[in-house]
Amino acid sequence: MVVLLLATGVTAAVLVLEGGHLDLRGAGWALAGRVTGAVGGAALVAVLPARQLALLVAVVVLAGVAVSLRGFVPVPRRRAVLLAGLMSGLMSGLMGTATSIGGPPMAMVWQRLSGPRLRATMSGFFLAGSVMSLAILAATGAVHTYSLWHTALLAPAAAIGVLLARPLSSRMDMRRTRGVAMVLAVASATVLVIQQFV
Repeated sequence: MVVLLLATGVTAAVLVLEGGHLDLRGAGWALAGRVTGAVGGAALVAVLPARQLALLVAVVVLAGVAVSLRGFVPVPRRRAVLLAGLMSGLMSGLMGTATSIGGPPMAMVWQRLSGPRLRATMSGFFLAGSVMSLAILAATGAVHTYSLWHTALLAPAAAIGVLLARPLSSRMDMRRTRGVAMVLAVASATVLVIQQFV
């Protein structure tokens, strides 16, 4: 819960700083896919073994990375963005609403975007997703006072992180951004696999 609350604040801050570069239409289609995927993922968990589904998702993400490393870079058209959003929502639905494991599909489909546009669009997408997740958790009574207190204690560190990242962001050209996206995708898939056996 604390991580989700902090992520909401960080993505909101980045969106304020980079908001002029937001691809609103692309983020909208991605969110449409995410909502559909989250519902589908939650439904699948109810009827199929969660471990096998999670491993399948991890394999799909790693396969996407392998294809990208071989030179394929998806064009962020409506269908590709919607599909990536669907995959992102599916992963979140499988792993629980508080997870951010759904990031890799979005990073991969938007890897052609310039640094400011990528940061703004990803932040808009994840901010909306985080708000939806918080609303669901609040409705189920999962938001507690101690979570808000811990978030308040850690918020200054998160704010400092956002400010320190500003000078570094100008050095992130498209090639480096793509490399970071691939590393994060592999790391997320690896964490997902490890979670199934711990």
